[in-house]
Amino acid sequence: MPWLQIKLDVLPDNAEQYEDLLLAAGCAAVTLQDREDTPIFEPDLGTTPLWSNTILTGLFSADHDLDATQAFLHESHAQLFPNTPFPKMKTEILEDKDWEREWMDNYHPMKFGSRLWVCPSWKAVPDPDAVNLMLDPGLAFGTGTHPTTALCLEFLDSLDLDGKQVIDYGCGSGILGIAALLLGATHVTAVDIDPQALDASLDNLQRNQLPKERLQVYLPERAPQEQADLVVANILAGPLVQLAPTLSALCKTGGQLVLSGLLADQEAELRQAYSPQFELDTVTEQEGWIRITGIKR
Repeated sequence: MPWLQIKLDVLPDNAEQYEDLLLAAGCAAVTLQDREDTPIFEPDLGTTPLWSNTILTGLFSADHDLDATQAFLHESHAQLFPNTPFPKMKTEILEDKDWEREWMDNYHPMKFGSRLWVCPSWKAVPDPDAVNLMLDPGLAFGTGTHPTTALCLEFLDSLDLDGKQVIDYGCGSGILGIAALLLGATHVTAVDIDPQALDASLDNLQRNQLPKERLQVYLPERAPQEQADLVVANILAGPLVQLAPTLSALCKTGGQLVLSGLLADQEAELRQAYSPQFELDTVTEQEGWIRITGIKR
């Protein structure tokens, strides 16, 4: 069944009122997006900032009377925002698609470094002799398509991980921890605040036919305090700064640290947080995102 949608160009101060109007008109779902592609990476706790030019989209069933809804919006605008122009509005039919299938069809195997491939679990591997990580991310973050994940995978591929103990802090889909295992690591401790991420990591471990005892998952408050040869954390700058004492304590002397999920202009803040404990390398950048690596002093 196709859907109908109304798109409105609104100011941040008016977005909540228009969202309420769309819902009152029988809208099935409301989404907000940025017209100018200006990202908001780490909003302050308890805030929901919007962009200066926000597109508000309301989704309606195919039999909905859009003419009546448009009239309702015009009347409501005149009452709520007198003497201001009505926002730009567009109505359209949204093609009916199997969006999950659409995404699956466009997710292809990707190579990282010289050995490692990340392959969708529903597609054939391009090189059977390579190190092939079979992945179905489910609801968790981590497919290899984002530069931060790619930066970490390329670094893991460059390491000799034979016999190493690894901690994947903020494991998401488990992609980094499972890659480490396939590249020779003995054991991975995977930590995440999201139980769905822990489930996805275990599912992907099984998908790669690895013994369950080689990757164990924990919520942060239950994670063991044993030190590892390699600590990798692909999160965001704010949490990584706060976690500096925790991640430092989890890394052995002489062990390696890998941090990503960072923008280039956040490098100084991260260096300040981690340089007392680590000898940090020159950063590697991809599409404005960076990876910081170092050795525990």
